[in-house]
Amino acid sequence: MINTKSATFLENPITTEIIRNALISAAEEMNESLARSSFSPIIYEMKDCSVGIYNENAELLGQSSGLPMFLGNLDVCIIETTRFIGGNKHYKPGDIYIMNDSYLAGSHLNDITVISPIFFEKELVGFSATRAHWLDIGAKDPGYPMDATEIYQEGVRIPPTKIYDGGEPRKDIINLITINSRMTKDALGDLNAQIAACRTGEKRLNDIINKHGLKTFRRSIKDIFMQSELLDKEQISSIPDGIYEEVGYLDNDGVTDEPVLVKVTVTIKGEHLKIDLTGSSEQRQGMTNCGQPQTVSACRVAFKHLIGPNSPVTGGNFKTMDIVVPKRTIFSAEEPAACGWYFTSLGLLIDLIIKALSPVLKEQSAAAHYGDSMVITVAGQDDKTKSSFLYVEPTAGGWGAFSENDGQSGLINNSNGDFKNLPVEVLEGKYPLKVNSYGLRKNSGGAGKTRGGLGVIREYEIRSESANLSLWFERSLDPAWGIFEGNTGYPPKVTIESSQGQEQILKVNSKLVQRGDFVRVETGGGGGFGHPFTRLPELVLEDYLDGYIDIDTALVEYGVVIDINLQEVNQQKTKEYRNK
Repeated sequence: MINTKSATFLENPITTEIIRNALISAAEEMNESLARSSFSPIIYEMKDCSVGIYNENAELLGQSSGLPMFLGNLDVCIIETTRFIGGNKHYKPGDIYIMNDSYLAGSHLNDITVISPIFFEKELVGFSATRAHWLDIGAKDPGYPMDATEIYQEGVRIPPTKIYDGGEPRKDIINLITINSRMTKDALGDLNAQIAACRTGEKRLNDIINKHGLKTFRRSIKDIFMQSELLDKEQISSIPDGIYEEVGYLDNDGVTDEPVLVKVTVTIKGEHLKIDLTGSSEQRQGMTNCGQPQTVSACRVAFKHLIGPNSPVTGGNFKTMDIVVPKRTIFSAEEPAACGWYFTSLGLLIDLIIKALSPVLKEQSAAAHYGDSMVITVAGQDDKTKSSFLYVEPTAGGWGAFSENDGQSGLINNSNGDFKNLPVEVLEGKYPLKVNSYGLRKNSGGAGKTRGGLGVIREYEIRSESANLSLWFERSLDPAWGIFEGNTGYPPKVTIESSQGQEQILKVNSKLVQRGDFVRVETGGGGGFGHPFTRLPELVLEDYLDGYIDIDTALVEYGVVIDINLQEVNQQKTKEYRNK
């Protein structure tokens, strides 16, 4: 149970906790329904989706694990839909709405949001909402083009649109949307899975209200929101008042070579926190733009990393946080800006907010992580099935070290949260690709008292006659920094081997590759925490024996000499240590 110093309960606290956990369980069941019913591996295997249950004011009641970037602004999609149709009075039982407009929802067009109003005894009591990534939404190139310069090249743009009217499907609208995907069957299957998840949320919320009564339910929700707000206020007020600034850069926007500036100013005053992004790059020609709702979501993710990370998010959170975003920047894109790679600047933004506050929140802060989704896309025709295929996968990397431990190795970036990598068995079974190697990238974590997490190495072999390869790997010029004298992690690296020779490249759109070509991706490592010479020598030895670092790194970065003659003895000591 969450306790606060000044909470006054309106409802029985036991009942409140029962309802809180019932709502979270309901959201988790929605998420399971979505995963079980979807057609695309990116949803049912990799979990590129999120769900939530909201009250009639679009305030969060319960959410499952999922992508933090999605969960942070589903409420905005409900608000925009309600505004679009003229208010709550226009909703009917059985209605379903869909949208993906980047300027309204914040993310790229592939992220489809489906919303359903929830009624209890003819009264609107809430909404269920889902968002899932569709593999293809009709962009100029399969999946999403890495070189888009305007949103019209990125696929079908959908404002809030009713696709079910009082329980009856609007088949013409559904057909119009799904037929514009190169994978119409998968798109329709994923849409139906999202609808099923929304219906699950409707049923479970009605079950909860039926059991406890609407009056008790609403009083408990009021308590839950109050608790969340009080916790935020207490923890913000414990941070010294002041102005904290940081800047960082993306390599480029995928079209020009000019770096993309991200500037963050965090102001703490009493119980209030303000994040000001004034000074960040104006919206760019390439795809590194996003709609403002997704910027708000990223700021919420950073907030939750530092402020009460162990308590669940509710509609009571973020009441004491203000976000300032000037118009027509990379964080507040307007038509016709391309938004396909919206998350690449947001990952940097999250790291910079944490870095800005690290001097006054040392124990809560971590060094920078590898920072981007590092996406590889392969599209073409399967020689065996004669059907088109589209393989899309973000890759994992190293997270930043923190005061108590090393950074995590081989973990997805902070924007993607519960996102999973695609198992090799599934990948090779569904696509004409072979994974020749997969493992941690030695030496990639930044040295420190605690070490940055390691990136990964994954090598793909093309097994179709030909295919088109697209890449987006970032943070090579401004890789994961260390804090408190910790060292920087390794930047990413991609190598393509073909009969023409070897080529290193980080960003490319629809590059022709052929059978027998190899694509070797190496993701970045996380930054270190604290001076490397303060790391315990036995931990350096363990890193060497585990294959995380080599002898030269141990000496140069940590000042530790490893005696190879003692290797067998050291291996036995490490084995005994692990067994404990």
